[in-house]
Amino acid sequence: MKSQIAPLLLILGLTSAMAAPTTYSVDPDHTHPSFEVDHFGGLSTWRGTFKKTSGTVQIDSVAKTGTVDVVIDTATIDFAHDKLNEHVSSPEMLDVAKYPTAEYQGKFVDFADGAPKTISGNLTLHGVTRPVTLVINSFKCIEHPVLKRQVCGADATGTFNRADFGVDYGQQYGLKQDVLLRIQVEGIKWN
Repeated sequence: MKSQIAPLLLILGLTSAMAAPTTYSVDPDHTHPSFEVDHFGGLSTWRGTFKKTSGTVQIDSVAKTGTVDVVIDTATIDFAHDKLNEHVSSPEMLDVAKYPTAEYQGKFVDFADGAPKTISGNLTLHGVTRPVTLVINSFKCIEHPVLKRQVCGADATGTFNRADFGVDYGQQYGLKQDVLLRIQVEGIKWN
C-alpha cells in the first residue's frame, strides 16, 4: 500500500505545482502600448505610442485564471511630432502633470488551448476609470535563449471613447473620439 501512495503523492504534488499561478514582470524594453486616433473626422489617422511602462501579469493556464496590471507613463507619449506631443501632454488633453500615469487592470476571462484570449478590465486615464475589454490576438511563452528564463508575450487590442475619460479635445472640430488601443507586451518570469 505504501508503494502506491508515494507515486500518488508525487503526482498530486506535481499537479498542484503546475497549477500554481506564475508571475511575470512587464519588460519595459519590449512592451509598447500604442494607439490610433482620428484627425478631423477621417482626414487621417494619427498613431502614437508610450515609451515607458511597468507592471505585472499573473497567469495560471491550468486553472484558466490570471490578472494583468500595466502602468503607462503618460509623459512619454510619442506621435513622432514634438509639437503634437506637447499639446497632447498639456492640460487641454492628457494633463500629464496632474495625471502622470494611466493604468490598465484586468482579469483573463477566456482561454483556448491553454492560452488567454480575452481580458476584462478597467482603464484609468485622466483620473477616470472605465471598463475596457482587450482581445488577445496572439500569446506565446518560450524559454528565452539569452535570458535563460521563461518569457511570455502577447498582442492585445481594444477600443474606447476618449470623451468618456474627459479627454474630448477636438470634438468641436469633428474629430472622432474613438481610440484603438494596442498593447504589445512581454513579461519575464519571476524567480
